Amino acid sequence: MSTKIEKFEDLIAWQKARKLTVRIYETTGGGSFARDFNLKDQIRRASVSVMPNIAEGFQRNSAADFHRFLVMAKGSCAELRNQLYIALDVAHIPGDEFNSLMREAIEVARIIGGLRAAVQRRRAKPESAS
Repeated sequence: MSTKIEKFEDLIAWQKARKLTVRIYETTGGGSFARDFNLKDQIRRASVSVMPNIAEGFQRNSAADFHRFLVMAKGSCAELRNQLYIALDVAHIPGDEFNSLMREAIEVARIIGGLRAAVQRRRAKPESAS
């Protein structure tokens, strides 16, 4: 039995992206990270962009639009992961924090990818099969 998703807040991808964004803000708010304004800003923007892309795509009530916005959300996850490598390389975060955040970012991307694939299958399904 599947539950019908009626609002973007019900999407697991959005919920997990929200938690990841909070962690990114916590991680970037202190120490040397807080003083690296450019990287802090970039990593926060990448993280923050995942949630609204999921929300906006869902709210448009079009499978094609939702798919397009999920592609953008997954791209933002990749950008976030890239910024995490930079933060590790310049010693703004310790290895254990990097690993934990990276696992979360990969999980969010994986969930978005699964959702994107499901939306793509729905788009490809003939209207008469609905």
